[in-house]
Amino acid sequence: MAEREWRVPVAQAAAKWAAAVAVAALAAVSAGDRQFLLLAAAAAIGLAALALRDLLAPVRVAADAAGVTVVAGYAARRRIPWDEVAAVRVDERRRLLLHTRLLEIETSDDLHLFSRFDLGAEVDDVAAALGELRQGSSSGVG
Repeated sequence: MAEREWRVPVAQAAAKWAAAVAVAALAAVSAGDRQFLLLAAAAAIGLAALALRDLLAPVRVAADAAGVTVVAGYAARRRIPWDEVAAVRVDERRRLLLHTRLLEIETSDDLHLFSRFDLGAEVDDVAAALGELRQGSSSGVG
């Protein structure tokens, strides 16, 4: 089976950059109000840091018959062979008006969480594709 990868959508990364620029411009025009300037500058820096991560590590999850590669930390990558993956599942939670769905890739020492905004696809679809790749790796062994 060929390698599959899931990445942050380009439009989403562009929106983060645009928001960072807009907030920075807002900070620049409000230089007279020090508190607002500080808050706007902090927000602009935070948005720019998130957007920079999308440029440095756009592919959040990649997988093939041998294993899965995930983004770990800010922009590092970690390769995990399938035999080290304890579980791949979708975590769904409903609280008040919020409904969150996360892809969980669990190993013996770590839990990697990804939303549809990280993957550019529905988490159920990614979990199914990872399951197929994992099945393909175990059926080809032995």
